[in-house]
Amino acid sequence: MGEDKRQLFRSLGLLSSVGISMVAATCIGLFIGVYLDEWFGTKPWMTIIWLGIGIAAGFRNIYILTRRALHDQNGPKDGDGA
Repeated sequence: MGEDKRQLFRSLGLLSSVGISMVAATCIGLFIGVYLDEWFGTKPWMTIIWLGIGIAAGFRNIYILTRRALHDQNGPKDGDGA
């Protein structure tokens, strides 16, 4: 029973970190784009470009987190360096 709770909390931690990393990357890209638009006077182009970069970074973070979680769940294979 204790192992089930531990696995549940580990899964909840992974899901919350995935959500936070997606939102954080998107917001950072948005804020950089808005700031650069106001600085250069290029509304809305920098906002659109940097928002896209932030969204792409968020999906990259999700990919890395899920790959790491799957690797930890499956354990190291024979011949694996980790």
